[in-house]
Amino acid sequence: MDLDFSEEQTLLADAVNGYLTGAYDLDARRRAVASEAGWRPEVWKALAEDLGVLGALIPEEAGGLGGGGVEAMIVMRAIGRSLALEPYLETAVLGVGLLKRAGGERAEALMTAIAEGQAVVAFAHEEAAGRHALLRVETTARREGEGWRLDGAKAVVSAAPWASHLIVSARTSGAATDESGIGLFLIDVAQASSRAGEGLSIRPYPTVDGRRAGEVAMDGLILPADALLTEDAFEAVIAPALDEAVAAQCAEAVGVLSQLHDQTLDYVKQRKQFGRPIGQFQVLQHRLADTFAAVELATSLTYMATLHLDAPAAERARAASAAKVGVARALRFVGQAAVQTHGGIGMTDELALSHYFKRASVIEQQLGGVEPHLRRFIALTEPSTLEPEGSLIDV
Repeated sequence: MDLDFSEEQTLLADAVNGYLTGAYDLDARRRAVASEAGWRPEVWKALAEDLGVLGALIPEEAGGLGGGGVEAMIVMRAIGRSLALEPYLETAVLGVGLLKRAGGERAEALMTAIAEGQAVVAFAHEEAAGRHALLRVETTARREGEGWRLDGAKAVVSAAPWASHLIVSARTSGAATDESGIGLFLIDVAQASSRAGEGLSIRPYPTVDGRRAGEVAMDGLILPADALLTEDAFEAVIAPALDEAVAAQCAEAVGVLSQLHDQTLDYVKQRKQFGRPIGQFQVLQHRLADTFAAVELATSLTYMATLHLDAPAAERARAASAAKVGVARALRFVGQAAVQTHGGIGMTDELALSHYFKRASVIEQQLGGVEPHLRRFIALTEPSTLEPEGSLIDV
Protein backbone atom coordinates (compact mmCIF):
# COMPACT_ATOMS: atom_id res chain seq x y z
CA MET A 1 0.00 0.00 0.00
CA ASP A 2 1.37 3.40 -1.02
CA LEU A 3 1.25 5.79 1.94
CA ASP A 4 3.25 8.56 0.27
CA PHE A 5 1.56 11.89 -0.42
CA SER A 6 1.18 13.10 -3.98
CA GLU A 7 3.02 16.25 -5.03
CA GLU A 8 -0.15 18.31 -4.59
CA GLN A 9 -0.78 16.85 -1.14
CA THR A 10 2.80 17.56 -0.09
CA LEU A 11 2.42 21.17 -1.20
CA LEU A 12 -0.84 21.40 0.74
CA ALA A 13 0.84 20.08 3.89
CA ASP A 14 3.74 22.51 3.56
CA ALA A 15 1.43 25.47 2.95
CA VAL A 16 -0.97 24.77 5.83
CA ASN A 17 1.78 23.91 8.31
CA GLY A 18 3.78 26.97 7.32
CA TYR A 19 0.84 29.34 7.64
CA LEU A 20 -0.51 28.02 10.93
CA THR A 21 2.93 27.84 12.50
CA GLY A 22 3.41 31.52 11.73
CA ALA A 23 -0.12 32.58 12.65
CA TYR A 24 -0.46 30.69 15.92
CA ASP A 25 1.87 30.95 18.84
CA LEU A 26 0.83 30.55 22.47
CA ASP A 27 0.34 34.26 23.09
CA ALA A 28 -1.77 34.71 19.95
CA ARG A 29 -3.95 31.77 20.91
CA ARG A 30 -4.42 32.99 24.47
CA ARG A 31 -5.46 36.43 23.22
CA ALA A 32 -7.97 34.85 20.84
CA VAL A 33 -9.42 32.60 23.56
CA ALA A 34 -9.84 35.60 25.88
CA SER A 35 -11.43 37.79 23.21
CA GLU A 36 -15.17 38.30 22.88
CA ALA A 37 -15.22 36.41 19.59
CA GLY A 38 -13.21 33.48 20.96
CA TRP A 39 -11.53 32.73 17.64
CA ARG A 40 -9.70 34.53 14.83
CA PRO A 41 -11.90 35.41 11.85
CA GLU A 42 -8.83 36.71 9.98
CA VAL A 43 -7.35 33.21 10.08
CA TRP A 44 -10.62 31.78 8.77
CA LYS A 45 -10.49 34.27 5.91
CA ALA A 46 -6.89 33.34 5.12
CA LEU A 47 -7.73 29.63 5.12
CA ALA A 48 -10.35 30.39 2.48
CA GLU A 49 -8.77 33.08 0.32
CA ASP A 50 -5.02 32.52 0.64
CA LEU A 51 -4.83 28.74 1.07
CA GLY A 52 -8.17 27.57 -0.32
CA VAL A 53 -8.39 24.78 2.24
CA LEU A 54 -11.95 25.54 3.37
CA GLY A 55 -12.99 24.17 0.01
CA ALA A 56 -10.63 21.21 0.03
CA LEU A 57 -13.45 18.66 0.37
CA ILE A 58 -16.09 20.59 -1.58
CA PRO A 59 -16.90 19.41 -5.13
CA GLU A 60 -15.41 21.50 -7.89
CA GLU A 61 -18.85 22.48 -9.23
CA ALA A 62 -19.56 24.18 -5.89
CA GLY A 63 -16.29 26.11 -5.93
CA GLY A 64 -14.12 23.64 -4.07
CA LEU A 65 -11.07 21.52 -4.83
CA GLY A 66 -12.80 18.14 -4.89
CA GLY A 67 -10.45 16.55 -2.36
CA GLY A 68 -11.13 13.73 0.07
CA GLY A 69 -10.11 12.14 3.32
CA VAL A 70 -6.36 12.46 2.80
CA GLU A 71 -6.63 16.21 2.28
CA ALA A 72 -8.75 16.49 5.43
CA MET A 73 -6.14 14.47 7.33
CA ILE A 74 -3.36 16.79 6.20
CA VAL A 75 -5.17 19.96 7.25
CA MET A 76 -6.42 18.56 10.55
CA ARG A 77 -2.99 17.34 11.57
CA ALA A 78 -1.65 20.86 11.03
CA ILE A 79 -4.53 22.25 13.08
CA GLY A 80 -3.65 19.85 15.88
CA ARG A 81 0.01 20.85 15.87
CA SER A 82 -0.85 24.56 16.03
CA LEU A 83 -3.92 24.27 18.32
CA ALA A 84 -5.82 26.51 15.91
CA LEU A 85 -9.25 27.48 17.23
CA GLU A 86 -11.06 27.78 13.92
CA PRO A 87 -14.00 25.35 13.37
CA TYR A 88 -12.50 23.53 10.39
CA LEU A 89 -13.70 20.11 11.55
CA GLU A 90 -17.24 21.29 12.25
CA THR A 91 -17.62 23.26 9.01
CA ALA A 92 -15.23 22.08 6.29
CA VAL A 93 -15.29 18.37 7.19
CA LEU A 94 -18.50 17.44 8.99
CA GLY A 95 -20.70 20.22 7.62
CA VAL A 96 -19.49 19.71 4.06
CA GLY A 97 -19.84 15.93 4.43
CA LEU A 98 -23.51 16.35 5.31
CA LEU A 99 -24.22 18.97 2.67
CA LYS A 100 -22.68 17.17 -0.30
CA ARG A 101 -24.55 13.97 0.55
CA ALA A 102 -27.85 15.78 1.10
CA GLY A 103 -27.54 17.70 -2.17
CA GLY A 104 -29.89 20.35 -3.49
CA GLU A 105 -29.63 24.02 -4.29
CA ARG A 106 -29.40 25.27 -0.70
CA ALA A 107 -26.67 22.75 0.13
CA GLU A 108 -24.64 23.70 -2.95
CA ALA A 109 -25.01 27.43 -2.25
CA LEU A 110 -23.87 26.96 1.34
CA MET A 111 -20.86 24.91 0.27
CA THR A 112 -19.87 27.73 -2.06
CA ALA A 113 -20.15 30.19 0.84
CA ILE A 114 -17.99 27.89 3.00
CA ALA A 115 -15.30 27.70 0.32
CA GLU A 116 -15.27 31.51 0.18
CA GLY A 117 -14.99 31.81 3.96
CA GLN A 118 -18.43 33.42 4.24
CA ALA A 119 -20.15 30.74 6.32
CA VAL A 120 -19.57 28.66 9.45
CA VAL A 121 -21.62 25.52 9.98
CA ALA A 122 -22.26 23.53 13.15
CA PHE A 123 -24.00 20.15 13.28
CA ALA A 124 -26.61 20.03 16.06
CA HIS A 125 -27.30 16.33 16.50
CA GLU A 126 -26.50 14.90 19.93
CA GLU A 127 -29.00 15.34 22.75
CA ALA A 128 -28.59 15.32 26.51
CA ALA A 129 -30.25 11.94 26.96
CA GLY A 130 -28.36 10.34 24.10
CA ARG A 131 -24.86 9.79 25.55
CA HIS A 132 -23.37 9.53 22.01
CA ALA A 133 -26.28 7.34 20.80
CA LEU A 134 -26.51 8.61 17.25
CA LEU A 135 -30.00 7.27 16.59
CA ARG A 136 -31.55 8.76 19.72
CA VAL A 137 -33.20 11.84 18.26
CA GLU A 138 -36.13 13.23 20.25
CA THR A 139 -36.23 16.64 18.55
CA THR A 140 -39.33 16.67 16.37
CA ALA A 141 -40.15 18.27 13.03
CA ARG A 142 -43.81 18.65 12.07
CA ARG A 143 -45.47 20.19 9.07
CA GLU A 144 -46.74 23.67 9.84
CA GLY A 145 -48.56 25.23 6.90
CA GLU A 146 -46.12 25.27 4.01
CA GLY A 147 -43.12 24.93 6.29
CA TRP A 148 -41.87 23.05 9.33
CA ARG A 149 -42.05 23.45 13.10
CA LEU A 150 -39.07 22.21 15.15
CA ASP A 151 -39.21 21.47 18.88
CA GLY A 152 -36.36 20.06 20.96
CA ALA A 153 -32.86 20.69 22.25
CA LYS A 154 -29.32 19.76 21.23
CA ALA A 155 -26.44 19.49 23.69
CA VAL A 156 -22.78 20.52 23.50
CA VAL A 157 -22.92 21.70 19.89
CA SER A 158 -19.31 22.45 19.06
CA ALA A 159 -18.76 25.82 17.32
CA ALA A 160 -22.44 26.78 17.70
CA PRO A 161 -21.62 30.29 19.01
CA TRP A 162 -19.66 30.99 15.80
CA ALA A 163 -22.11 29.40 13.37
CA SER A 164 -23.89 31.30 10.65
CA HIS A 165 -25.83 28.11 9.87
CA LEU A 166 -26.93 25.09 11.86
CA ILE A 167 -27.64 21.67 10.41
CA VAL A 168 -30.13 20.12 12.82
CA SER A 169 -31.33 16.53 12.97
CA ALA A 170 -35.01 16.15 13.81
CA ARG A 171 -37.43 13.29 13.71
CA THR A 172 -40.10 13.57 11.06
CA SER A 173 -41.53 10.15 11.97
CA GLY A 174 -40.95 7.10 14.13
CA ALA A 175 -39.80 6.51 17.69
CA ALA A 176 -36.78 8.07 19.40
CA THR A 177 -34.31 5.33 18.37
CA ASP A 178 -35.65 4.34 14.94
CA GLU A 179 -33.12 4.46 12.14
CA SER A 180 -35.69 5.78 9.68
CA GLY A 181 -37.46 9.10 10.04
CA ILE A 182 -34.47 11.34 10.85
CA GLY A 183 -34.39 14.45 8.69
CA LEU A 184 -31.74 17.15 8.38
CA PHE A 185 -32.79 20.79 8.50
CA LEU A 186 -30.74 23.83 7.56
CA ILE A 187 -31.16 26.87 9.79
CA ASP A 188 -29.82 30.29 8.84
CA VAL A 189 -29.16 31.54 12.37
CA ALA A 190 -29.59 35.24 11.64
CA GLN A 191 -32.81 34.75 9.67
CA ALA A 192 -34.29 32.33 12.18
CA SER A 193 -33.55 34.64 15.08
CA SER A 194 -35.07 37.69 13.41
CA ARG A 195 -38.14 35.83 12.12
CA ALA A 196 -38.94 33.48 14.99
CA GLY A 197 -37.80 35.46 18.00
CA GLU A 198 -37.84 33.03 20.90
CA GLY A 199 -38.15 30.03 18.57
CA LEU A 200 -34.36 29.52 18.47
CA SER A 201 -31.90 30.08 21.28
CA ILE A 202 -28.20 29.29 21.55
CA ARG A 203 -26.58 29.38 24.99
CA PRO A 204 -22.84 29.75 24.38
CA TYR A 205 -20.09 28.74 26.79
CA PRO A 206 -16.32 28.15 26.71
CA THR A 207 -14.98 24.61 26.79
CA VAL A 208 -12.00 23.47 28.82
CA ASP A 209 -9.72 23.51 25.77
CA GLY A 210 -10.35 27.19 25.03
CA ARG A 211 -12.91 26.69 22.27
CA ARG A 212 -16.65 27.43 22.30
CA ALA A 213 -19.78 25.27 22.28
CA GLY A 214 -23.45 25.91 22.88
CA GLU A 215 -26.78 24.44 23.92
CA VAL A 216 -29.29 24.83 21.09
CA ALA A 217 -32.99 24.98 21.95
CA MET A 218 -35.89 25.09 19.49
CA ASP A 219 -39.31 25.96 20.83
CA GLY A 220 -41.83 26.21 18.04
CA LEU A 221 -39.17 27.25 15.55
CA ILE A 222 -40.83 27.81 12.18
CA LEU A 223 -38.76 27.08 9.09
CA PRO A 224 -39.57 27.35 5.37
CA ALA A 225 -40.26 24.23 3.33
CA ASP A 226 -36.82 24.25 1.71
CA ALA A 227 -35.14 24.07 5.13
CA LEU A 228 -35.46 20.28 4.88
CA LEU A 229 -32.24 19.08 3.25
CA THR A 230 -33.06 15.38 3.27
CA GLU A 231 -35.27 12.81 4.97
CA ASP A 232 -34.26 9.37 6.26
CA ALA A 233 -30.76 10.76 6.50
CA PHE A 234 -29.02 8.47 8.96
CA GLU A 235 -27.54 5.65 6.91
CA ALA A 236 -26.81 7.57 3.71
CA VAL A 237 -25.82 10.97 5.12
CA ILE A 238 -25.20 11.19 8.86
CA ALA A 239 -23.26 7.96 9.49
CA PRO A 240 -20.66 8.37 6.70
CA ALA A 241 -20.20 12.08 7.42
CA LEU A 242 -19.56 11.35 11.10
CA ASP A 243 -17.05 8.63 10.22
CA GLU A 244 -15.22 11.15 8.05
CA ALA A 245 -15.22 13.55 10.99
CA VAL A 246 -13.88 10.86 13.32
CA ALA A 247 -11.01 10.08 10.94
CA ALA A 248 -10.23 13.79 10.54
CA GLN A 249 -10.28 14.37 14.29
CA CYS A 250 -7.92 11.43 14.75
CA ALA A 251 -5.55 13.32 12.44
CA GLU A 252 -5.90 16.41 14.64
CA ALA A 253 -5.13 14.19 17.62
CA VAL A 254 -1.93 12.98 15.92
CA GLY A 255 -0.82 16.61 15.65
CA VAL A 256 -1.57 17.15 19.33
CA LEU A 257 0.18 13.91 20.32
CA SER A 258 3.32 14.76 18.38
CA GLN A 259 3.57 18.08 20.21
CA LEU A 260 3.02 16.47 23.62
CA HIS A 261 5.79 13.97 22.91
CA ASP A 262 8.23 16.44 21.30
CA GLN A 263 7.84 19.07 24.02
CA THR A 264 8.39 16.45 26.70
CA LEU A 265 11.46 15.16 24.90
CA ASP A 266 12.89 18.68 24.76
CA TYR A 267 12.13 19.17 28.46
CA VAL A 268 13.96 16.04 29.66
CA LYS A 269 17.03 17.11 27.69
CA GLN A 270 17.14 20.46 29.53
CA ARG A 271 15.84 19.70 33.04
CA LYS A 272 18.62 18.60 35.35
CA GLN A 273 18.67 16.65 38.59
CA PHE A 274 21.72 15.32 40.42
CA GLY A 275 23.91 17.21 37.97
CA ARG A 276 22.68 15.67 34.72
CA PRO A 277 19.65 15.90 32.38
CA ILE A 278 16.75 13.79 33.58
CA GLY A 279 16.51 12.34 30.08
CA GLN A 280 19.52 10.21 30.95
CA PHE A 281 17.52 8.35 33.58
CA GLN A 282 16.47 4.96 32.27
CA VAL A 283 12.92 5.10 33.60
CA LEU A 284 12.23 8.28 31.61
CA GLN A 285 13.88 6.84 28.53
CA HIS A 286 11.50 3.89 28.74
CA ARG A 287 8.52 6.19 29.22
CA LEU A 288 9.43 8.31 26.21
CA ALA A 289 9.93 5.19 24.13
CA ASP A 290 6.42 4.12 25.09
CA THR A 291 4.91 7.51 24.26
CA PHE A 292 6.72 7.55 20.91
CA ALA A 293 5.25 4.12 20.14
CA ALA A 294 1.79 5.37 21.11
CA VAL A 295 2.10 8.35 18.74
CA GLU A 296 3.19 6.05 15.90
CA LEU A 297 0.29 3.67 16.57
CA ALA A 298 -2.18 6.56 16.55
CA THR A 299 -0.71 7.75 13.26
CA SER A 300 -1.09 4.31 11.67
CA LEU A 301 -4.68 3.97 12.91
CA THR A 302 -5.49 7.39 11.46
CA TYR A 303 -4.11 6.35 8.08
CA MET A 304 -6.17 3.17 8.25
CA ALA A 305 -9.41 5.00 9.02
CA THR A 306 -8.76 7.59 6.32
CA LEU A 307 -8.03 5.00 3.64
CA HIS A 308 -11.22 3.10 4.50
CA LEU A 309 -13.61 6.04 4.15
CA ASP A 310 -14.69 4.86 0.70
CA ALA A 311 -15.08 1.23 1.80
CA PRO A 312 -18.47 -0.47 2.32
CA ALA A 313 -20.42 0.92 5.26
CA ALA A 314 -19.60 -1.74 7.84
CA GLU A 315 -15.90 -1.79 6.95
CA ARG A 316 -15.72 2.00 7.04
CA ALA A 317 -17.45 2.11 10.42
CA ARG A 318 -15.18 -0.55 11.92
CA ALA A 319 -12.08 1.29 10.77
CA ALA A 320 -13.31 4.63 12.13
CA SER A 321 -14.25 3.18 15.52
CA ALA A 322 -11.01 1.18 15.80
CA ALA A 323 -9.03 4.32 15.11
CA LYS A 324 -11.00 6.38 17.62
CA VAL A 325 -10.48 3.79 20.36
CA GLY A 326 -6.74 3.55 19.76
CA VAL A 327 -6.23 7.28 19.36
CA ALA A 328 -8.30 8.11 22.45
CA ARG A 329 -6.22 5.73 24.54
CA ALA A 330 -3.03 7.25 23.14
CA LEU A 331 -4.25 10.75 24.01
CA ARG A 332 -4.78 9.79 27.62
CA PHE A 333 -1.51 7.88 27.98
CA VAL A 334 0.74 10.39 26.22
CA GLY A 335 -0.96 13.39 27.81
CA GLN A 336 -0.72 12.06 31.33
CA ALA A 337 2.89 10.97 30.82
CA ALA A 338 3.79 14.42 29.50
CA VAL A 339 2.23 16.24 32.45
CA GLN A 340 3.72 13.85 35.00
CA THR A 341 7.18 14.22 33.48
CA HIS A 342 6.96 18.00 33.64
CA GLY A 343 5.72 17.95 37.23
CA GLY A 344 3.74 20.87 38.63
CA ILE A 345 4.48 23.22 35.74
CA GLY A 346 2.83 20.77 33.34
CA MET A 347 -0.62 22.23 34.04
CA THR A 348 0.27 25.91 34.25
CA ASP A 349 -1.38 28.24 31.76
CA GLU A 350 2.01 29.74 30.85
CA LEU A 351 3.23 26.41 29.45
CA ALA A 352 2.07 25.45 25.96
CA LEU A 353 1.98 21.79 26.93
CA SER A 354 -0.96 22.34 29.28
CA HIS A 355 -3.06 23.66 26.38
CA TYR A 356 -2.24 20.61 24.28
CA PHE A 357 -3.21 18.40 27.23
CA LYS A 358 -6.58 20.12 27.56
CA ARG A 359 -7.28 19.75 23.84
CA ALA A 360 -6.27 16.09 24.05
CA SER A 361 -8.73 15.57 26.89
CA VAL A 362 -11.59 17.02 24.85
CA ILE A 363 -10.77 15.10 21.66
CA GLU A 364 -10.71 11.88 23.70
CA GLN A 365 -14.46 12.21 24.32
CA GLN A 366 -15.66 14.28 21.36
CA LEU A 367 -17.58 12.35 18.67
CA GLY A 368 -17.73 9.43 21.10
CA GLY A 369 -15.11 8.10 23.49
CA VAL A 370 -13.56 4.68 23.95
CA GLU A 371 -16.59 2.85 25.32
CA PRO A 372 -19.20 3.67 22.64
CA HIS A 373 -16.75 3.14 19.78
CA LEU A 374 -15.49 -0.11 21.27
CA ARG A 375 -19.05 -1.37 21.56
CA ARG A 376 -19.72 -0.31 18.00
CA PHE A 377 -16.64 -2.11 16.71
CA ILE A 378 -17.58 -5.30 18.56
CA ALA A 379 -21.17 -5.14 17.32
CA LEU A 380 -20.07 -4.68 13.72
CA THR A 381 -17.53 -7.47 13.97
CA GLU A 382 -19.59 -10.03 15.93
CA PRO A 383 -23.22 -8.85 15.90
CA SER A 384 -24.46 -11.88 17.83
CA THR A 385 -22.27 -11.16 20.86
CA LEU A 386 -24.20 -8.06 21.98
CA GLU A 387 -27.74 -7.27 22.86
CA PRO A 388 -29.45 -4.72 20.54
CA GLU A 389 -28.53 -1.77 22.77
CA GLY A 390 -24.86 -2.49 22.09
CA SER A 391 -25.21 -2.11 18.34
CA LEU A 392 -24.53 0.81 16.05
CA ILE A 393 -27.33 2.84 17.58
CA ASP A 394 -25.40 3.20 20.82
CA VAL A 395 -22.42 4.99 19.29
